[in-house]
Amino acid sequence: MLTIVSAIFVLGLLVTAHELGHFVTAKLTGMRVDEFAIGFGPKLISRKRGETVYSIRAVPLGGFNDIAGMDPSNKPEDGRGFCDKSIPARMLVIVAGSAMNFILPVFLFFGVIFFNGNSEPSTEPVFGQVIEGLPASEAGLMAGDRVLSLNGREISTWAEFSKGLDALADDQAATLKYERGDQISEVTLTPITEGSRHLIGVRSDTKTTYPGFFESIGLAVGRTVDFTMMMLAALVDLLGAPSQADVSGPIGIAQMAGQAASAGFAALISFAALLSLNLAIINMLPVPALDGGHFVTLLIEAVRGKPLTPKALMYTQRVGVVLMLLLMIVATKNDIVRVLNL
Repeated sequence: MLTIVSAIFVLGLLVTAHELGHFVTAKLTGMRVDEFAIGFGPKLISRKRGETVYSIRAVPLGGFNDIAGMDPSNKPEDGRGFCDKSIPARMLVIVAGSAMNFILPVFLFFGVIFFNGNSEPSTEPVFGQVIEGLPASEAGLMAGDRVLSLNGREISTWAEFSKGLDALADDQAATLKYERGDQISEVTLTPITEGSRHLIGVRSDTKTTYPGFFESIGLAVGRTVDFTMMMLAALVDLLGAPSQADVSGPIGIAQMAGQAASAGFAALISFAALLSLNLAIINMLPVPALDGGHFVTLLIEAVRGKPLTPKALMYTQRVGVVLMLLLMIVATKNDIVRVLNL
């Protein structure tokens, strides 16, 4: 139940922000919005305010704005359709959804930092967490232990400790001298190997500060920018090696939302912020059927001086739909394999 509720909360928050971006800019540019909907399928709640119907639907996996004139062949007579507006106005409406998904994480990270504190990894060689069932736990190491040396080499920072482990040969034993309270002890263990890394199952300690309002805003913006850059770099790597893609679909997202929720509300909010950034980046890819693909067709229209023909639009949309279906199939397959541990 926690997984389902958490997934609905996260997806609902992200979709609402995204569609709100389209909705507000459509209204500001004079377009007629016939319906603003969260979810798909049958209507659960529906209210009309002015010319717009606001609805919540049964399947909470998306949403939409029914903007008049999105289809040029169905051009409204009042001149307030999407296709009636200038190219810059239409571009603004298209990018506004993803823009909101970039802005939302700033607010979410701000809330986490301001109310929950700003936690950063400590540079000290102190164990913040020892994971059960891995070499450190099996050797009796505990959270709070401070590493003094590794195989006789003095350790003064976490980076030195991490680099020292990675420098070991595969299956090479590591002798740690550590301090626990006033007692100094020594233990020998063999790290496990994952790629080029050697791990013993520990995480660094964290240092938490409680910044003020304006400092929290700056930290939230910085965290949003940092994660965006990391995601863009990961996307570039993914495009270079698509066969190694490990994408998740709705099942995987729901599972991760449940795991985040079990760690606390702050963790769930942080997960929502990361997922929002991911949605913003993916949605602006120049793929037909995504906002990025729609933006590209507007650029082509600006260069040509006239829109693409209905036939060309139809074929590009079909390509986009096929690509999205293929992605969903791969993502669902990955989810099933992950859930069933195949």
